[in-house]
Amino acid sequence: MVSCALILAQITGGFFAVVVAVALLAGILVGLAVHAITTRMQKDALEKELQARVAAAEAEARRIKAQAEAEAKSEFIRRRQEFDAETQQARAQLREEERRLAKREDLIDQKMDTLTTKERSVEMAERAVNEREKALAAKDRQLNDLIAQQRAQLMKVANMTAEEARAVLLDQVRKDAQREADQLIQRELEKAEETAESKARDIIATAIQRFAAEHTSERTVSTVDIPSDDMKGRVIGREGRNIRAFENATGVDVIVDDTPGVVVVSAFDPVRREVARASLEKLIQDGRIHPSRIEEVVAETQKEVNRRIQEIGKQALLDANIRGLHPKLVQLLGRLHFRTSYGQNVLRHSLEVAYLAQIIAGELGLNAATARRCGLLHDIGKAVDHEVEGGHPEIGAELCRRYGEADEVVEAAAGHHGDVVARFIYTPVVAAADAISAARPGARRETLERYIQRLEKLEEIAAAFEGVKVAYAIQAGREVRVMVDAENVDDRLSAKIAHDIAKRIEEEMQYPGEVKVTLIRELRCVEYAR
Repeated sequence: MVSCALILAQITGGFFAVVVAVALLAGILVGLAVHAITTRMQKDALEKELQARVAAAEAEARRIKAQAEAEAKSEFIRRRQEFDAETQQARAQLREEERRLAKREDLIDQKMDTLTTKERSVEMAERAVNEREKALAAKDRQLNDLIAQQRAQLMKVANMTAEEARAVLLDQVRKDAQREADQLIQRELEKAEETAESKARDIIATAIQRFAAEHTSERTVSTVDIPSDDMKGRVIGREGRNIRAFENATGVDVIVDDTPGVVVVSAFDPVRREVARASLEKLIQDGRIHPSRIEEVVAETQKEVNRRIQEIGKQALLDANIRGLHPKLVQLLGRLHFRTSYGQNVLRHSLEVAYLAQIIAGELGLNAATARRCGLLHDIGKAVDHEVEGGHPEIGAELCRRYGEADEVVEAAAGHHGDVVARFIYTPVVAAADAISAARPGARRETLERYIQRLEKLEEIAAAFEGVKVAYAIQAGREVRVMVDAENVDDRLSAKIAHDIAKRIEEEMQYPGEVKVTLIRELRCVEYAR
């Protein structure tokens, strides 16, 4: 039993192993078959996808090809059209050029015909001229013979040589030429007066009317009020030590005389005089007057005056509406406030000239800002003419050049008195404005000696001309009355003499405003009936 069971178990185990092996083999075959089927299906799918992509690529290629062919055709058509248009344009230009050439050829042919005609005319004219020259030569010979005969007869009748006759003839020609020159001068003067004088009068009148300034009357000395004689003694000090210390510190002269309640401060430098005046007033108010205090007050006042000068210069720039001026020139403008010329405050005069120059420049169509700048700085040299050698035009021009002003401003400062030849129009404009400001009533004072010298000079210039009997300066030197000899000076020569006198006065004299020259020619005939 046991052995049968073992045998059965062995048989059962071997069959199971076979079954397992068969099943395993079958599974492998099934897996291989499934794998093969799956692989084939994937291959088929890939082939289909590749075929679809190839078909799509071929379709895209056909589309791109068709599009490229269409674009190429369109580009070809466009370029063909452009080529045709350019060809047509070139043909049109060629036709136009051919037309122009044809027209030019026609013109050349016409000119050739005209030249040919002119050549014939010139030849005919030359022949006529030659014939006329021959005729004129024959007539000239006849005239020379006739003139010789007439000269011989004249010399025989008049008992004059040829030289004497020539002298008489030349004298007559000279007189005729002088008469014609006088007439020409008279006509030109009348013509110039009709235009220039009217326009100049309008411009100057407009400038004067548009600007009004107060009268100025400054003095070259300053007075300080003294409350009492005791204070006057304290100003002088023991043995005059206070007044000497004050004069040394300020550089001025202090005049203390018997005039009650007044001390006079005198100096050529107006700034020093102002410093001395203000310092003396402070000392009198303070009451402590001794050398050390004097030096302290003078130093303090000097700083105050310097600040005031700077403020005055800046205010002048604001009043004149000028910008960009060098600080040194601003300070010099402030110093002009304390400077006078013929009693006229120079800073106020400079502002007047700036305004007047601006108005005149506006009337003439010039740059008003440049004219205003030239007018304000034209007398800048007077700020330092007590310290620097030379005239104020020369000094002012050098200052303007040194501190970067334009050439127009430099020339206006140098030439507003006619010292240099004007290259810019602003120089005569400033000179005219300067004369207007100086000549207005109440602007300036003039010493009696200079006034008499100017009158004598006017009379001397007028009396120096030939034919003048006597000359008188009237109207405070604004007019010269000239009496001429009526027998030796005719009406035309009178106009020339008046013109020459005016020109001589302009060249040799300096004067404010203008001088009128009035020439009088009077012929009196007296006869008595008996």
